[in-house]
Amino acid sequence: MTHRVFVLNGPRLDLLGRPGNDLHGKTTLADIEHRCAQLAAELGLDLFFAQTDQEDRLVAWVHEAKDEAAAVVVNPADLAYSSIALLDALGLLHQPVVEVHLANIFRPGPDQRHPITIARSWGFVVGLGPSGYELALRGLAGRLAGERH
Repeated sequence: MTHRVFVLNGPRLDLLGRPGNDLHGKTTLADIEHRCAQLAAELGLDLFFAQTDQEDRLVAWVHEAKDEAAAVVVNPADLAYSSIALLDALGLLHQPVVEVHLANIFRPGPDQRHPITIARSWGFVVGLGPSGYELALRGLAGRLAGERH
């Protein structure tokens, strides 16, 4: 059985790997999408991959995932800290959600905040850069195949 998985990306993640944006290295979102597509094919997952800077579009994709009974990998970026709409949408899903953040968002600092969307996530991958997406897909594939965690 093929399982549907949505990989959704929030604001500014389309800027990954561009000159002047060295925070997360040289890997672009297109590179991450390519790696996810390859792994999804290996794992027998049907992948939908998208990015938006608009909160309402991200929420609409989560609603589509619900309608398609799809699992979700989400990197909400800064929306993780502020979007009640995204939090509520994720709460409607019946399939597992894995939240991914490229950087360690829990590192102590003057602007340290707690992501609210974590409350709706089955899994959480932080600080592992682009490979976090692949770990999320592997975890979901195991969960969807009925492995116990």
